[in-house]
Amino acid sequence: MESYRKFQAGPDPFGRIWNAEFQWLQTAISIRHSDSVDVKFVVWTEGGESGDAEPKQERVIAMMHPDLLWVTKEVNHPLTDPFCGKLAARHLAKMIETFEDMDKTLVTVSKGELLAYAQGLTQAPSVVYT
Repeated sequence: MESYRKFQAGPDPFGRIWNAEFQWLQTAISIRHSDSVDVKFVVWTEGGESGDAEPKQERVIAMMHPDLLWVTKEVNHPLTDPFCGKLAARHLAKMIETFEDMDKTLVTVSKGELLAYAQGLTQAPSVVYT
């Protein structure tokens, strides 16, 4: 995934590729009294093998602030807006590919999932010599 601001994910279990577009990132204490960072995306699909298209829908990925602080310490990366956006985009891509929680507008990411996404973002790519 090149960018968390606008990307494609999938295919989903129905063979569709989804478009995702970043809308906003904010601390949720101001909007729903939660100690989390919420990242909102709009997602949609134009169809796939089945020809079924999905209209634009909102998905909000919530990441608990204490979990983010722990994860950034574990991977030695600062807690920044772009880092949160990338973590949320990774979770959204997983949701699309598995279709898990796609019926929900607001989804909270587990601490373990955050750690796995952060490790994937911070590890240097391996070099293969042939």
